Amino acid sequence: MNRVIKGFKEGMIFLCVFIFLSPFCIKAQEVKPLSLQQAIELSLKNSHQLKATLARNDQAAAELKQAMDNRLPNASISGSYLRLANPDISLKTKAFSGGSDTSGSTGGMPSVNQALYGIVNVSMPLYAGGKIRYGIESAKYLQEATLLDGDYNREEVILNTINAYVNLYKAGVTVNVVNENLLQSAHRDSVLSRLEQNGLLARNDLLKAELQTSNISLSLLDAKSNLEMANINMNLMLGFPESTILATDSLNFQKDFELKTIGEYEQMAFQNRKDILALAFRKKAATSGISSVKAELYPSIALTGGYVAADIPHFIAITNAVNMGIGIQYNLGSLWKAKAKISQAQAREKEIIANQAQLDDDVKLQVNQDFQNYLLSQKKIEVYKKAVMQAEENYRITKNKYDNALVNTTDLLDANVLLLQSKINLAVAKADVMLSYSKLLQATGTLSNNQ
Repeated sequence: MNRVIKGFKEGMIFLCVFIFLSPFCIKAQEVKPLSLQQAIELSLKNSHQLKATLARNDQAAAELKQAMDNRLPNASISGSYLRLANPDISLKTKAFSGGSDTSGSTGGMPSVNQALYGIVNVSMPLYAGGKIRYGIESAKYLQEATLLDGDYNREEVILNTINAYVNLYKAGVTVNVVNENLLQSAHRDSVLSRLEQNGLLARNDLLKAELQTSNISLSLLDAKSNLEMANINMNLMLGFPESTILATDSLNFQKDFELKTIGEYEQMAFQNRKDILALAFRKKAATSGISSVKAELYPSIALTGGYVAADIPHFIAITNAVNMGIGIQYNLGSLWKAKAKISQAQAREKEIIANQAQLDDDVKLQVNQDFQNYLLSQKKIEVYKKAVMQAEENYRITKNKYDNALVNTTDLLDANVLLLQSKINLAVAKADVMLSYSKLLQATGTLSNNQ
């Protein structure tokens, strides 16, 4: 009977090990080591967000090219071939009437039933009230803003990668700690079962221990599910197949960071934040937009030229009809229509100025918040280290008392739970330190420079 019970308990231990290793055994795949730097490089290479940003950069460059093309001459060419009915042509001049009769007679006129002509016009803008120049300035500023948006998105991608990497590390550590505790709990159950069989332990105490083992098994299932989702999320960010098993490097979370003052971080943010710089360029573009609208109040002057050729059989042929001159155009409607456009452009500039002030406040708040979070994460490390030492000592003392029948099974199980939780808290806190520091660098616009 004892051999049966012993075999059953050993089978429980094997089952616990199998629960932990089953996802990896089923996939039968080799674990792929992944450092934080490798994760960042791959995420930047495969980020859909950055690919969309590159497309917006190309669009801004094309818009600038379009604005610069407005300085180039405009040219048009047209031509037609016409079939005509037999027209009644009455020439009132003697030169074409064939005689002195001015009565309107058409006698002697050629028969005209078709016509062919072509026209080429070229116009070179000389002056447009500054509209072309201000349009080019505005497009340049918007292109610079778009490029800065891309740099800001790059830092967001880096921070998201670090966050995903930290979550993967946390999930892996949690699984390892819970699994270790589950094996210890299953082994303890087998010992307690033998004591209960020999009448040295109450049945109720054995059931409490087995219940805790069941709860740990459920916690392990949850931890493994979180690990699986964190692994899939990381694979999607890096462009790997979803089934790839990744292993994080704990050395990435053992770095020491040099902390500056909050004033220095705020100054760094206003000097390096790409969204602040981008908004400044958008303000310049809005100012140029106002000047561009005001330019509609001025006339446009252009150098013009053209060529005309025509052939009307049996009547007239025109060649070498070249013309050149200067044309002036003024839209009188701009005198009463431009006012609304100017007001709209000025309102857009005021909106950007207000957004700048709001962004300045948001940046200050973000820097202060991330700075305090980093200080808090460092303090938590010290507290959790002390908590682990206390939990280990508490479990050791409780275990000695339990072996000497001075405390019951409940006290021993509670001490074990406290030790498990303290180990998980310490491992998670170490990862949170690096994550909080990365968020602080991202708030100051210097995250990509420190990778």
